[in-house]
Amino acid sequence: MTSADRNLPTVPLLTPAQVDALPVRAREVVEYRKSGLSLNHIQGCPLDCAYCIRHTYGVWDMRQPRALMTDADAVQSLVDHPYFQPHITPIQVFNRATDPMLPRVKTHTFAVLDDLDARGLTNHVLVITRYRIDPEDCQRLNRLRNLKVTVLVTYSGIDDRRIEPVDSDIAARSLHTSFANADRYRVVLYWRPLVPGLNDTAAHLARAVELSRHAHATVFTGLFYRDEIADYYRANGLPEPYDETARRKIVPETLEQRVLAAFNGGGPLFRKTSCAVSFAHGVPDYNGHYGIRELCDICPIKQLELCASAHRPPTETQVRQLAAGLTTSDEFEIVAITDRSAVVTGLDEQPRYFLQHGLGFQVHDERHPHRDRRHGRADIGWKGETA
Repeated sequence: MTSADRNLPTVPLLTPAQVDALPVRAREVVEYRKSGLSLNHIQGCPLDCAYCIRHTYGVWDMRQPRALMTDADAVQSLVDHPYFQPHITPIQVFNRATDPMLPRVKTHTFAVLDDLDARGLTNHVLVITRYRIDPEDCQRLNRLRNLKVTVLVTYSGIDDRRIEPVDSDIAARSLHTSFANADRYRVVLYWRPLVPGLNDTAAHLARAVELSRHAHATVFTGLFYRDEIADYYRANGLPEPYDETARRKIVPETLEQRVLAAFNGGGPLFRKTSCAVSFAHGVPDYNGHYGIRELCDICPIKQLELCASAHRPPTETQVRQLAAGLTTSDEFEIVAITDRSAVVTGLDEQPRYFLQHGLGFQVHDERHPHRDRRHGRADIGWKGETA
């Protein structure tokens, strides 16, 4: 941190007693999510998007950002975490409980990035925001020399202020600014959440296509509609987007078809975050989606060739060696290893993501089969058999 940075606003640090009073999941500063090991020592967000994942962590009412620990301690917790692999594990910063570009939070965002970069780490780092990005922020990002940083600008086009109080034009301007100034980092249009009847008109789709020309890649995805979020919608009289909830994001088949048709001539467009991030940096997909070939039918040929060159199904020995210590031998079982994925039992989500990133290959839980053409998405709005 420079002397100038010390004069920038920061968020208050909670006392140990205040941290202990938080819900158990909120106290977990480092957590593995599908697109990376997630660092969240700043929590609290005033943007109030009704569908925010904060509902599921019990901190929805925490609207003013607060720090659970110092930035230095948080980074050390990350690199010391048993799931962290230098130069391999993708990292996400403040993607679970705040926005990394809020005025007071961005000081901490840059402190974390500077610390990781100074360690010579070359890991992917995902910075996901729907808030303001200034040219000065871009200059800070361009000073990073080692990390593969991707700014994912979240844009939905939702104009119902009960659902999303923040004007999407803020994200659109941030996309233009970050892309125009990008040198050492890359920019992805993170088009989400797409919800039928809310932001899927022809005008909404056309606007996203136009915005895609101001990003290195675009990824589209749907809504996480968990029980806690549905309860909030009902309690506040909000229009419920679906009749049921799901553990995976919801992208109905007809909506996907309309998105793909609209993007004929736009893009590059991807179904998966890691695919868009990897394409933007010119490297194979770190989540190994190439085995799920129905996901790849919209990918640029150059990226397909790159992912194909890195696609190698692991041996049972490789899987077991990497899984050693994650669970007891009685719990863990390799059900099958195919060209598509390794299917296992006895591992929860976080250790499976550790395996997936360590192998660069899809690792699935037998309890949650991946369906044809909607890999990793909810069954709502789709027809078909298990792949």
